[in-house]
Formats: sequence, C-alpha cells, structure tokens
Amino acid sequence: MLDARAFDDCRNCLCQAARSAARNATGVFDRQFEAHGLRITQFTILANLILRGPTALTALAEALGVDRTTLTRNLRPLTQNGWIQIGPDKRDARTHLISITASGRKIAEAALPAWRKSQKAVADSLGAADVAALRRLAKAMPD
Repeated sequence: MLDARAFDDCRNCLCQAARSAARNATGVFDRQFEAHGLRITQFTILANLILRGPTALTALAEALGVDRTTLTRNLRPLTQNGWIQIGPDKRDARTHLISITASGRKIAEAALPAWRKSQKAVADSLGAADVAALRRLAKAMPD
C-alpha cells in the first residue's frame, strides 16, 4: 500500500482548482439571477439562442461546451417556463430546433443587467491579466 505522501501532489490538482474557480464564479452569477428566477446556465442558453437564432440541439451543445444529455436536462425548466420551444426543423424533419420565445427573450432582457453586474464583479476580482489568461486557458484546454 502506498504511503499517504504519495498523494501529496494531489493537493495542487489543476482539475480541482478549475472546478473550484468555476463553482465560485457560478455562485456570483447565480446570486444575481435569483431575483429573475434564473441560473447562469439558463441565462447562457437564452443568450445563445438570442445570438444564434433557432439552433439544433447538437450545435447548441457544442457552442455551450456541454454534452447533449446535460443540455437536454438544462432545457427542461426553460421549456416548462415557456421561455424556449423545441420543434422540428422545416428543412430536416430529423432535426429539432430550439428557439427562444417572446417570454424567454423578455426574461433574458430583464436579467441582462444582472449578468453585466456579475461579469464586472468577476472580472474586477480577477484583474485584466487573469481575465485574459482565463480566456486563453479556456481555448487551450483539451477536450
């Protein structure tokens, strides 16, 4: 059996550090979105649909960097609240398109100031150099 000291390097686990940073940032955003009945994961979906227009599930999952199963789970409350709709693609019946509804756009627009406030808070706490490093790291990370 290995001695516990064999695991000393695990104290500096990069995955754990990234997950901790993501959890902390998520908390900042989610606290701001509480007043709107949203979470950052939901707002991000709505914002992407505003920016992209009606989008296939696979394409939206890729854009968000999540798997289809996770996205499907995250879409349920948005559908139940009437903020998105999922329907067949008129050009390809095998594909379903996700689109934002008028009420979804309204909630996203109402929550946009909360997103801006959260974005600024996280950016200010990191500083410009770390924000740039975070963006570089996000692009450089292997899948």
